[in-house]
Amino acid sequence: MSERGLNTVSFAGHAAASAQFKALYSEGMGLVEETASYLDGPGRLASKVLPRMASVLYAAESMRLTTRLMQMASWLLLQRAVNNGEMSRDQVLSEKSKVRLDSFNVDRSAPGWSELPESFRDLIERSLRLQNRVALLDREIYRPQEASTFVPDNQNGVKAQIKLLQTAFGTN
Repeated sequence: MSERGLNTVSFAGHAAASAQFKALYSEGMGLVEETASYLDGPGRLASKVLPRMASVLYAAESMRLTTRLMQMASWLLLQRAVNNGEMSRDQVLSEKSKVRLDSFNVDRSAPGWSELPESFRDLIERSLRLQNRVALLDREIYRPQEASTFVPDNQNGVKAQIKLLQTAFGTN
């Protein structure tokens, strides 16, 4: 490491322990609770009256939504643990390798998408925006060399996968 590298200040590391992180943490955990409440209540009722194609899509998207939120919650809890000194950075890196933040994209052109309840689609959109923010913070903290090349794209799953492969193999 160069002498210059030793004097570099990690703004991402400071941001992860800041009020902004606390707000992100609260937003993420709040969205987890709100989604669970919706899926157990109004969402369950709404899903029973959907047309067949929308019903199948609802089932698939609700699984993706909950998986996406659980992955983000895991990351947020790990980051909180390192911020609070409950885990070392190495422990977090080991556990963090099990967390997926770059998947679970949505196909808004899928048959039945427009028939899904608006409140359900809103939860999905909010979770995707949160996923992008968490993934970007993750890159800034743990892989700063990749952060400047990362452009989140939940609109197109293929494009997102190509971008991840380009990033992984340095072919940008």
